[in-house]
Amino acid sequence: MKHILVVEDDASIAEALTYALEKEGYRTTHCRAITDALRVTAASAFDLALLDMQLPDGSGREMASRLKSDHIPILYVTVVDDEDEIVRSFDDGAADYITKPFRMRELLSRIKKALHENSGGEILTIGGAVIDVGAGRVCIGEREISLTALEYRLLLIFAQNQSILLEREQILERIWDISGNFVEDNTLTVYVKRLREKLGDAVSITTVRGIGYRVG
Repeated sequence: MKHILVVEDDASIAEALTYALEKEGYRTTHCRAITDALRVTAASAFDLALLDMQLPDGSGREMASRLKSDHIPILYVTVVDDEDEIVRSFDDGAADYITKPFRMRELLSRIKKALHENSGGEILTIGGAVIDVGAGRVCIGEREISLTALEYRLLLIFAQNQSILLEREQILERIWDISGNFVEDNTLTVYVKRLREKLGDAVSITTVRGIGYRVG
């Protein structure tokens, strides 16, 4: 049974989250502040943490930085709908980011993705790179490539649509799970550039000017 930490100071939201998660078969522990969450994480192991960005004794980002050493995936559930904050969260390694108000079924789907419960140990090959979907790892030969969560998601999209011309709008929608209204178009350009730098000659990402990208 997967153990999920819920750090949320709004009692009604916390109650709804824990009820839905436990109904899905997860074990939950709820804390309303960072201090309480640090105490329980020192005593118990967790498979995922749902963090509010605004907490009574600090920010969810502070909590996330402390959980990073424990390799606990972070999924932000917050009212903060700021593009810079969202991109920074993914750069820092967040597994996902969903804004309030949210649809519970969508959140549960994202949780399953963060826990790799839909992956089935799938292995994808794109150019000279190999993606272990279950483990969330990307390797070129014997070398593991370090990607942020958003870079990894972008690479998965390319791997699942090889030789297909993907329009920029299509890619943005898939990256943000249909929550891409706040994403500026140049955000995609930045992440494609970063992917190219990290993957080098192993994967060829072709720009189709004015339309989008094609791999393979």
